[in-house]
Amino acid sequence: MTHHYLSVAFLASVLTLLCLLTNGASATALTYNMAANEHACFYTFTNTPGKKIGFYFAVGPPLHHPQHLHHLLIVQSGGSFDIDYSVNDPREKIVLEGKGERQGDYVFTANYPGEYSFCFSNDMSTFAEKLVDFEITLEHEVRPNFAKASEGLQPPETLSAMEESLFRLSGSLTNIARTQKYFRTRENRNSSTVISTEQRIFWFASLESTAIIAMAALQVFVVRNFFNVKKGGV
Repeated sequence: MTHHYLSVAFLASVLTLLCLLTNGASATALTYNMAANEHACFYTFTNTPGKKIGFYFAVGPPLHHPQHLHHLLIVQSGGSFDIDYSVNDPREKIVLEGKGERQGDYVFTANYPGEYSFCFSNDMSTFAEKLVDFEITLEHEVRPNFAKASEGLQPPETLSAMEESLFRLSGSLTNIARTQKYFRTRENRNSSTVISTEQRIFWFASLESTAIIAMAALQVFVVRNFFNVKKGGV
C-alpha cells in the first residue's frame, strides 16, 4: 500500500513538473504578407524583468498558406532573399538589428518591463512582396522549485533527476523543431529558385522561338521580293 502511494505521489509530481514546464513559456506565431517598401511592427509585453524572449522568422514569396523570440532568421525567397529587422525595448533602445539578413538565431533577456517591438522592413524591394513567417516566445528564466528555500526542504533526488531530464528533453525538442524549420525553409527557398529558373528558361525559349520564326518569315519575304519581276521588266 505504501509503495502504491509513493508511486502515485511521484507520478503526480512529474505531472506537476510537466504542467509548470508547459506554462513557463508563451508563444505567438503569425504570418504576414509584406508589400514592397512596407514597414511593419509587432509587439509583445512582459510585466517583469529577467524573462527570456526568443524571435524566429523566415521570409518567402506571397503564398495562400502559412510557412512559421528564439530568433532563427532564414530567408526563403522573394527579391534577394533578405529583409531588414529591428527589435526595440520599452525605452526605444535597439536590442537587435539586422539589414539584408539571411539567417540568424538570437535569444535575449528582457531587462526592462514593458512593451518590446519587433519590426520588419521591405524597403529594399521596389515591387517584390514577401511572406514573413515569425514566432515570438516569452519564457521564464528561473526553473520551477518544488521546495521553498524558506522551509529548509530539499526536493527528492529522483524528482530532481527527472526535472533535469525533462529540461534536457525540452531543449532537445526545441533544437529538433528549429532544425526542422531550417530545412523546411531551405527547401522552400530552393523550390522557389527552381520555379523561378524554370520560368526564365520558358520565357527565354519562347522569345528565342519567336525570334527564329520572325527571322524565317523575314527571309521568305526578302527572297520572294528578290525574285519578283516587275511588270514591263525583262
